[in-house]
Amino acid sequence: MASNVAIKQGISEDDYLLGELSSEIKHELIDGVAYAMAGASKNHERIIINVFSQLLPLLQNSSCEAYSSNVKVKVGENFFYPDAMVVCEDRSENPYYTESPTVLVEVLSSSTRRMDQTIKRLAYQSIPCLQELVLIEQDFVDVEVCRRSNDWLSRHYFLGDEFMLESVGLTLSVADMYRRVQNPDMLAYLQKQALS
Repeated sequence: MASNVAIKQGISEDDYLLGELSSEIKHELIDGVAYAMAGASKNHERIIINVFSQLLPLLQNSSCEAYSSNVKVKVGENFFYPDAMVVCEDRSENPYYTESPTVLVEVLSSSTRRMDQTIKRLAYQSIPCLQELVLIEQDFVDVEVCRRSNDWLSRHYFLGDEFMLESVGLTLSVADMYRRVQNPDMLAYLQKQALS
């Protein structure tokens, strides 16, 4: 999603959840402050659709489910809308959020990068059942995967690479994640492929 704008401070969890049910704009709740979320770019949506196109067939015979950015994740008293997540054991009885994601995915942009790589990353890594965090750049090709099993150290993947989401046993292709995305790295990659 595009950058967040603080709109209301000192909001309670109950008021936030009630407000989200009737709001046309999504908001994230961070330390009692509600932040309005702007729309996403076409490249952002292409990446998310490409991620889902790889995830869904592989999860069909699994107890895990994939969710888009319309389902919230609760971390302590904060609520976030990750771009995608995989939940294998949903411990929440609330139909609008989960507290137990196994994999979280965020697509970064110049306007969200700082929050996604700091506040959200630290919050996400505090979730006991989270096993993998995937941060995907949209303005250039870079997929960063952080795993609990590796003390949250980053590993970066680029065009031509594949990587495994170890917690759910799925292998994803970076090139497939960036299919139809328009950025300089993809254009150069496609030109090189055409010459081969």
